[in-house]
Amino acid sequence: MDLKQMRYFMALAEEANFGRAAERLHMAQPPLTRNIRALEQELGTQLFVRTTKGAELTEAGRALMEEVPNILALARRAEEQTQLAGQGYLGRLDVGIFSSGILNVIPRLLAGFHTERPEVKIGLHNMSKAEQISALRERRITIGFNRLVPDEPDIAVDWVLREPFLVALYEGHRLCAKKSVTLRDLDNERMILYPNAPVHGLAQEVAAAFRAENVQLRVEQEVEDVVTCIALVASRFGICVTTESAVNLRLPGVVYRPLRSTQLREIELSCLYRRGDNSPILQAFLKLIQTSRIHRVRAQL
Repeated sequence: MDLKQMRYFMALAEEANFGRAAERLHMAQPPLTRNIRALEQELGTQLFVRTTKGAELTEAGRALMEEVPNILALARRAEEQTQLAGQGYLGRLDVGIFSSGILNVIPRLLAGFHTERPEVKIGLHNMSKAEQISALRERRITIGFNRLVPDEPDIAVDWVLREPFLVALYEGHRLCAKKSVTLRDLDNERMILYPNAPVHGLAQEVAAAFRAENVQLRVEQEVEDVVTCIALVASRFGICVTTESAVNLRLPGVVYRPLRSTQLREIELSCLYRRGDNSPILQAFLKLIQTSRIHRVRAQL
């Protein structure tokens, strides 16, 4: 018994007339009659009693009628859910994030994606750069966000946002009087670096810039994330080089100034994902990232 036969059976059961049922199904009456007879032969029982007025359900027919509407409804739901999943409107998007990444564009992207595709479940996973790459390979996440992502043959990387560098100062620091700060201004200042991680990142970029400009880097603290770093600045432990997104922390007692440096001009926030991953959900999210990027570039023109 297939779905087509169930639809024919249900139409005839509700219309109680072969002619009206055939008209409802947009088919001729003889094929409908043949299909109903084939169904009765398959089930080994009579489903309808033919009368001068049409057709009436037998006991067996009434029993089948109790089940067929539910079966057809389930089939329709399965078809709809399959189509939605195939179009990226149903499923799950697991996202690897890092501390400062959630201070700017990522929440807006995720909110926009949720508005467009509310039935897609979004899972957020706080991970380091190395953990994100590993999680992508193990298919534990669909996409990650990070900075200074190394080249990997199986991982695709695309830029999401370019941010300028800033210097975070505590209120009352002598450099607060300046409109912008150079690395020379930071010579022998008590500096807080982040993230304290073995892979190349912002801390290594800052250290390399100090060396390139022949400025003494005095490291007061090395911490794991931007929140801890800016909190230490607010507590007057030292100052730090950070990115524009850190301003969104809005911690009291912290003043930001643009950094003027030949080495540290801007830094990219990137998305990373598996090469060859044609998941409809991922493709829809990448399209949203691309659209958002185009809008930001146009706004800056």
